[in-house]
Amino acid sequence: MTKHGCVALATSKTRIHAEPAFVVHRYDWSESSLILETFTRHHGRVALVAKGAKRPSSNFRPVLLPLQPLAISYSGDAEIRTLKVAEWVGGHIMPMGEALLSGYYINELLLRLLARDDPHPRLFDLYAQVVQVLAAGHDGTIAPALRAFELLLLRDIGLLPNLDLQTLTLTPLQANTAYSLVAEGGLRSLASHESNGIDASVWRALQGSLEDTSPMAATLRVCAELPTDQRNTLQAQLRALVHYHCGVHTLRTRQMMVDLQTL
Repeated sequence: MTKHGCVALATSKTRIHAEPAFVVHRYDWSESSLILETFTRHHGRVALVAKGAKRPSSNFRPVLLPLQPLAISYSGDAEIRTLKVAEWVGGHIMPMGEALLSGYYINELLLRLLARDDPHPRLFDLYAQVVQVLAAGHDGTIAPALRAFELLLLRDIGLLPNLDLQTLTLTPLQANTAYSLVAEGGLRSLASHESNGIDASVWRALQGSLEDTSPMAATLRVCAELPTDQRNTLQAQLRALVHYHCGVHTLRTRQMMVDLQTL
């Protein structure tokens, strides 16, 4: 209590210790420091300054890499906190080639679709799983893994409708009928002359996989088993939905992948 009868409030810096995290983006802040966009398990997206991280002698230098599981400690209450400790916790090597570009793509999705300081612990675990799939580098798993993560991400942030119901009527999907997933309209049946649909059985299988106790593995499996035409249609519809919610026509990493394939 002060002499004027007012209560004196103590100020304290928030300190977070050994928080599971990934670096999803980094950029220069000064000649020696970096600003990091991190995805943490219990605190969501957190912006950090890594002071001196660019110096050859810095302990941060070898560990502040994308797609690597870290344990970080930081402090501060401002929009950008201060990184104190970062340790690599192991588990897998850095993805390479197409898998690395795919990792950058899912990082861009997190940056565009997640607000800062909004926890998504379940999504964090799913992200860690898809990064492991990419790091394993098995042929034929990268595209299904991306489709699975897009579906799970959109569901976790409330942007994916129920996939076993027609969105406008909330009635069950009809057997042997094709449906299309569209922004703002959700899942809708197609007219007989339209050809860009996915069979009701596929949508029901995807909904079941999203509700599985191991949703990443289950959804990846469903996506991997799709016929080529259905897989391509799903990719196109999810890409359009993601672009709509990101507010862009083409994501930077997606365009980079297209340019490299052209070369």
